[in-house]
Amino acid sequence: MSQQTALVFDLDGTLVDSVYQHVLAWREALHEVGIELSVWKIHRRIGMSGGLFAQGLLREMDHPMEQSIFERLQNLHAEYYKQKSDQVVPLPGAKELLSRLTELKIPWAIATSGRMKSAGATLETLEIPENVPVVTRDLVPYAKPNPDLFLEAVRQLGVDVTDTIVVGDSVWDLLAARRARTLGVGLLSGGYGQEELERAGAYRVYEDPAELLRHLDELGVRST
Repeated sequence: MSQQTALVFDLDGTLVDSVYQHVLAWREALHEVGIELSVWKIHRRIGMSGGLFAQGLLREMDHPMEQSIFERLQNLHAEYYKQKSDQVVPLPGAKELLSRLTELKIPWAIATSGRMKSAGATLETLEIPENVPVVTRDLVPYAKPNPDLFLEAVRQLGVDVTDTIVVGDSVWDLLAARRARTLGVGLLSGGYGQEELERAGAYRVYEDPAELLRHLDELGVRST
């Protein structure tokens, strides 16, 4: 790999322990509009944009969802997630990993399917330097599994897409990484299994950011 190697990180389940808060927020939002859906089915869609998540619900229902309910569902999710945001903390090793990359002058960015309205408080827990690009759903036409978020992060970093590694916890992250033509690294901290992540394109899988930090050399990141 060239010296321009850069890393782009997903947020939920990758850097912060927030997947299950999102799952519960979606369940509460769905219940409020009269839709009962098993928690495990909700979890399987975490990592998609809110819009794609809601569209996926159509396959679980016997009747079409009105656009007004579709929009209300997304707003309710944001509201319920905000109520739980004080429970969200960085995953083990996340802040140390990002600090180490900054120390080594390795370019890195964050790209999340969430909008800044819901992701803002979570991002603050990571104490991100001002010069680090943060790409949210508000900035791109489409979220994961489309590659737009990662491509925009690469553009802001000013690096070549083929010298970029995407780190994510869901199959949607890794599918988007493949479509963006980057390498993909998976983390188990979002609840997906190792085989699932590898099938989706991960060339390495680690438990969480702390384990990734201990194996940075496997990504071509050197301390000297």
